[in-house]
Amino acid sequence: MSDENEDFAAMFEASLKPKRFEKGQTLNGVVVGFGTDVAFIDIGGKGEATIDLAELKDEDGDLEVKVGDRIQATIVSTTGGITLSRKLLRGAANARQLEDAFQSGLPVEGKVEAEVKGGYEVRIAGQRAFCPFSQIDIRRGTEPATHIGQVYQFRITEYKEGGRSLVVSRRVLLEAEQKAQEAEARKAIVVGAVLTGRVASVREFGAFIELGGGVQGLLHVSEMSWTRVADPSQLVKPDEQVTVKVLRVEDDGKKISLGLKQLLTDPWSNLEDRYEVGDIRTARVTRITDFGAFVELEPGIEALAHVSTFAPTGRADAWAKQVSIGMSAPFEILTIEPDKKRIGVALALHKQDVREYQAREEAAKPAEGIGSLADKLRGALSQPKK
Repeated sequence: MSDENEDFAAMFEASLKPKRFEKGQTLNGVVVGFGTDVAFIDIGGKGEATIDLAELKDEDGDLEVKVGDRIQATIVSTTGGITLSRKLLRGAANARQLEDAFQSGLPVEGKVEAEVKGGYEVRIAGQRAFCPFSQIDIRRGTEPATHIGQVYQFRITEYKEGGRSLVVSRRVLLEAEQKAQEAEARKAIVVGAVLTGRVASVREFGAFIELGGGVQGLLHVSEMSWTRVADPSQLVKPDEQVTVKVLRVEDDGKKISLGLKQLLTDPWSNLEDRYEVGDIRTARVTRITDFGAFVELEPGIEALAHVSTFAPTGRADAWAKQVSIGMSAPFEILTIEPDKKRIGVALALHKQDVREYQAREEAAKPAEGIGSLADKLRGALSQPKK
């Protein structure tokens, strides 16, 4: 038997196996018929369930659905057949059903009505319930106003005094849902994948991006842009949607490194089309170090004016007084190394000196020994004019 036939046979055999349904499970089904007191719902896999006809009627007693309509309901019993209910989903449960929901862990629907001390007041089937701040969401620190008036599903975690004292949690349901989604999300997180995620938080060193199912990756500040980023919060904000590229997945998926600049054009990729040795360009000084000054030729392209390229002053550190951070000045390009992403430049305040140096360099080429171009330029600029 061929592999294709074997796969088909396996799928056919699997299709014959009855689906497994459990109490508390929420599912979608199709209305296939009506009885005297119940409606029959096709829930797939040769499975059929019933639901009380009264649950499908409006306040005037008219049916809200017809044959062929899809409904969502919760399994409340698997004894002697599958029985469904929409009351728990629609917030119309009575006190007995709320107790059953507490005992079995069934979700119930409730409306967040007000903020109270320590949490929220939630209305469930006409009953008042309390949801602590920590149990309203997975994300901490959300504004209480964002939840007021919202209808959510909750799990009853405390049931006392015959239902007069209820404590509920939305978070436990969200965590269970998130755990189920995590495995699916991790399948897509592979090196090279381009994914859309939500900015979970922004730190000094970068931003954490949620990629689905609670899985987060780090977008380091150095991977945000081809230009130097001093403050990540200037580029991304919490809850923003961003598209990123997966750079590395380590420690069995626990450490995920992401990149944003990799989806943008690298300004170094066609550098030689725009710059040549000997060009004089205006650049802005961005940093001053012990070994020279870094200047920005264009966004994403920085060059180094090494300390040795500055005109002699007689003092070791006096060269730094010739430049200041933020200053714009003409610089001559001395070296270009695209593969190493390095450009060497020299301050060229006196263009005539540079031109004379270039002329002498050309004339002396055959007899000239090997030496540093920076040394030659320094020597040229230090020679007195005749």
